[in-house]
Amino acid sequence: MSSPDPQVRAARNLTDPSPESTPEEKRPRSPGNRGPVVAVTGAATGIGELLTSHLAASDAIKQVIAIDERRGEVSEATWHILDVRDPAIAEKLRGADVVVHLALDLDLETDPAARTAYNVRGTQTVLTAAAAVGVHRVVLCTSAMVYGALADNDVPLSEDAELRATAEATGVGDLLEIERLGRRAPRAHPGLNVTVVRPTVLVGGTDTALTRYFESPRLLVVAGSRPTWQFCHVEDLVTALEYAALEKIDGEFAVGCDGWLEQEEVEELTGVRRMELPSAVALGAAARLHRIGLTPSPAGDLAYTMHPWVVSVSRLHDAGWRPKWTNEEVLGALLEEVEGRHTLAGRRLGRKDATAAGAAGATVALLGAAAVVRRARKARRRI
Repeated sequence: MSSPDPQVRAARNLTDPSPESTPEEKRPRSPGNRGPVVAVTGAATGIGELLTSHLAASDAIKQVIAIDERRGEVSEATWHILDVRDPAIAEKLRGADVVVHLALDLDLETDPAARTAYNVRGTQTVLTAAAAVGVHRVVLCTSAMVYGALADNDVPLSEDAELRATAEATGVGDLLEIERLGRRAPRAHPGLNVTVVRPTVLVGGTDTALTRYFESPRLLVVAGSRPTWQFCHVEDLVTALEYAALEKIDGEFAVGCDGWLEQEEVEELTGVRRMELPSAVALGAAARLHRIGLTPSPAGDLAYTMHPWVVSVSRLHDAGWRPKWTNEEVLGALLEEVEGRHTLAGRRLGRKDATAAGAAGATVALLGAAAVVRRARKARRRI
C-alpha cells in the first residue's frame, strides 16, 4: 500500500491537532453523473495514487476525495491533508459513499511496533469515522498472505478458506487484525458494509520480502518444500479496487493472475539457479540474522517462499473482472524492476558489496556472520 512519510509520522502523535486541509478543488462534473463519491486514504503515493488517478478519470465516479499526509499530484481530486488516525477525518469523509482505505505502512524498514500502531489505529479510526458520517461501504486492502503458507494448503485455496496465517511474517499480524476489525465493524455499526480485497504477490513499484526474493543472485529453496507463485500486478489490483468501489463485488475476495507457477517454472523463466538448504539451516539462519539486525525480514517471511498459498479468484471472475496480466508477464516485469539490485537474505547490498562478496559467497558470508556473532555471545557468557 502507500507508506506515509516516516518523518511526518514521527513528528506527530495521536494527540496532536489535525493539520489544516488544503483548499478544496472541486472537479467539474456533468449534471448527469450519478456515480458514487469515493474517498481514498493513502492517496498521494503507491497504489493509493494509482487508484486516485484511475477513479478521477472515470465517468462512473462522481467525485474523488483524496486523503494523505501530503498533497498528491492528482489535481482532479479534492485533497485533505491529515493523518488517518486523526478523528477529524470524519468531517473529511462526510458526503462520501465509499471509502477505500489504503493508508497502510508495510515497509520492511519500519519499526514493527510503530508500524502496527499506525496500521491498526488508522483502520480503527477510518471505520469509526466512516460509520459516524453515513458512509455505507469501506473497502480494506490486505493480502492473500492472511491465508497462511502451509505445506497442507489446497492448490488453489478457496477464497473462503480459513485464515491460518500467524503474525510471524512482516506485517501479517497487522493485516489479520485489520481483517478482524473489518468483520466486527458491521456489527458495531449497522448499515456499514466492509469489503476486503486480498492481492497475491504484489508487483509494480512495491518493495516486499517477496519481491526482494528475486533480487538475490540465487533463489533460496528450502529442501523438501514446494513453492508456488501467483502474482498480482498493481494495475490489476487498481481495477479490482474499482470494482469494489462501484459495488460490483462485495464481501471478501482475492485478486491476482489466473493460475500459478511452480518453482521450476520460475527458475526456467528467470534464468536464476537455486541454492537449496536444509529447513533447519535456512530457518535458523534467517531467525538469527533478523534477531541481530542484519536483515529486515523475520524468519516467518521464509514460509511464503516454501509452501503454497495460491488462491482462486473466482469471485472477481463471476463479477465480470479479468486480469490483464499473466503470471509470466508479471514475473518479467518484476525482473526488469529489480535489475541492478542486490539482495541477500532480505538485506539490500550496494553494488560494491555485491561485487566483493560474489553470488553464493555473499550468502555464505551472511550465514557465517550470524554464526560468528552467536559464538561470540556464547564466549562472553562463559567469561
